[in-house]
Amino acid sequence: MFQLAGSLVAPITGALLYGWLHDRSGATRLFDGSMYIAIPALVIWQAVPHAWAEHGVLVLAVLGLGIGLPTLIERLSTSLASQTDNVALLIGLSGLVLHAFLEGAALVPRGTGIAPAVILHRLLVGLTIWWLLRPRHGFGWASLGIAVILAATVAGYAAGTQFFGHGGGVELYQAFVGGSLLHVVFHKGRHDHQHKDH
Repeated sequence: MFQLAGSLVAPITGALLYGWLHDRSGATRLFDGSMYIAIPALVIWQAVPHAWAEHGVLVLAVLGLGIGLPTLIERLSTSLASQTDNVALLIGLSGLVLHAFLEGAALVPRGTGIAPAVILHRLLVGLTIWWLLRPRHGFGWASLGIAVILAATVAGYAAGTQFFGHGGGVELYQAFVGGSLLHVVFHKGRHDHQHKDH
């Protein structure tokens, strides 16, 4: 139960840390810049290792598809371009929710020693959700994003370890949505850079 409590507190702490850092003008630019490194690292950490063991190079192709498909849609249809980032963000967040569910199942005592790693990276998950949603969609949607992650974790914990041994299809889906999340991050970086230039 202590492991579950820690995994629930960590995303909330990440969200609070975002607010604390953004109240300090000197830290804001450094923090925002670090997120362009931290989120790709999070995606690689969550989506690639298990799927690579099962599918090898196919994982990179699926990850690339997740990055490239929204960009292709934007270029093919100007009417859809304004909504592509929101759709990619929703897909990307669905991957975080699925991963939270599986982590909840993994936290059921199994003697694996997985809890410290889970709790550490869930701090980054909370930061990521708040960084992506709070500036774009406001406090309410960012709070809902954190709440869904917490609910998925509790649901996974309640469901137990039978869901821990998930199949390759789930892992490939997480690679795809990880790519979608990277698309949103890279697009946000270009938008923020253009905004600063103007």
